[in-house]
Amino acid sequence: MFLGLRQSLESSYGKNGFFWWRNPVQRFGPMQGQIMHISSGGRRPKKKIYHRVHDLDRVMDLQKKPRLILQLKSIIQSQKDQSLLLRDLEKHVGFVHKWNFMAVIEKCPTIFRVNGGNRTPPSVELTEKAKRIAHEETEASEQMEPILVENLRKLLMMSVDCRVPLEKIEFIESELGLPQDFKGTLIPKYPQFFSVKDFNGMVYLQLETWDSSLAVTAREKRMARERVLDSVGHVKKARISKDGNFSGPYAFLMSYPAGFRPNMSYLEEVQRWQKMEFPSPYLNARRFEAADPKARKRVIAVLHELLSLTMEKRMTSAQLDAFHSEFLLPARLLLCLIKHHGIFYITNKGVKSTVFLKEAYDGSSLIEKSPLLRFNDKFIALSGRRDVNFCNGISS
Repeated sequence: MFLGLRQSLESSYGKNGFFWWRNPVQRFGPMQGQIMHISSGGRRPKKKIYHRVHDLDRVMDLQKKPRLILQLKSIIQSQKDQSLLLRDLEKHVGFVHKWNFMAVIEKCPTIFRVNGGNRTPPSVELTEKAKRIAHEETEASEQMEPILVENLRKLLMMSVDCRVPLEKIEFIESELGLPQDFKGTLIPKYPQFFSVKDFNGMVYLQLETWDSSLAVTAREKRMARERVLDSVGHVKKARISKDGNFSGPYAFLMSYPAGFRPNMSYLEEVQRWQKMEFPSPYLNARRFEAADPKARKRVIAVLHELLSLTMEKRMTSAQLDAFHSEFLLPARLLLCLIKHHGIFYITNKGVKSTVFLKEAYDGSSLIEKSPLLRFNDKFIALSGRRDVNFCNGISS
C-alpha cells in the first residue's frame, strides 16, 4: 500500500480532522517532497508541500555506520573462537555488502583488530577494549527483559483478538528490541502472559492474561508527567497556540516543520480535533464504526502507541502496513499519516520509507533511550564518533 502508490486525493478541511482527501489527483509524491492536486472549476492545479524535517532525515544517515558496526560485532561474537575469517565474511553478509564491512574494519581500529597474514588466513576480532564494553551487553539485556515483556503484552492487548501472527512479531523484532531467539528464550519463560497457538494454519502469539494497569498509553503517561491532568483526569489548564498544541486530556503533542505556516482556519480545525474525545487504543476496535470521527482519532492514538512501543520510536512503512488486520488500520494508511504530519513524519531516506513519532526526538537525537540503546551508543562511541552521545538519552 505504501510502496508504488500512485494516487492521491485533493485536500479539503473536514469537520473533525486536520484535513481529508477526496478526489483523485494527477500525481502523488510525498516522498519527493510535494503533492500535485487537481482542483475543480477549471482552476490551475495546486501544490501541497510535504515539508521536510531535515533532522529526522539525518537520523537515517547517522544510523548507517553504527548498524554495520553492531552487526559485525554480533557476527564475531557468534563464532566459537570469537574470531571471524575475513574470507567467511561474505557468507554472512553477501558479496556486495562485504565491502562495506571491510571499510568499517579499516576505519574502526579501536573496535576491530585484524590478525594473521602471510601463511595464516586473515581474521577479525574485537579489540580488548571493545570486548570489555561488549561484556556490558549482558547487563543491558537483563534490564531490557521486563521492558520487552511489558511491551509485548501491550502490543497484544491493542490487537482486536489479543493475538498477533508470530511471523509479524518477527517482522518487527529488531524494532521492538527483541532478541533473534525470543521464541525459544523469552516467550517460554512467561507462560502466564504468552502462549503460541495455531489458528487456521497460522502460528500466533496469544495473550494469556489481561492487565488493566498496562492499558495506559505513552501519551497519557507524558501528560501525567507534565501535570496536564489533575488527579481525577480534569484539564488543569487550557491553552490554544499557533503551533497546534492544546493542553487537554485528548490532545496530542504537535510539532510542525519550520516552513509550515498554518492559516487560522487550519488552526481552528486542529483545535476542534485536539479537544475531541476518543476511545482508548486498548479498547477493541470492533466496537466502533470506522467512519465515526472519534474512531478515526482513535486510529491516530493506536499508531502513536504502536510507535511508542518500539525502541527508536519509528518503523518502516511496510512494517506498519503489515498490522492492518490486527489493529483495523485504515486502508489509506499513508494518507492518514500525511494528514497528521504534526505527529508523524515520513522519510524516504534509506532503503525503505520510515515513519517517525516526531515528539520522541529532539533534533536528530532520541529523547528517551532504553538500556539496550544506551549500550549500543557506548559501544559505537569507541569508534570516536562525535555525533553519538549516550549520556543524552533519558532512561526508559
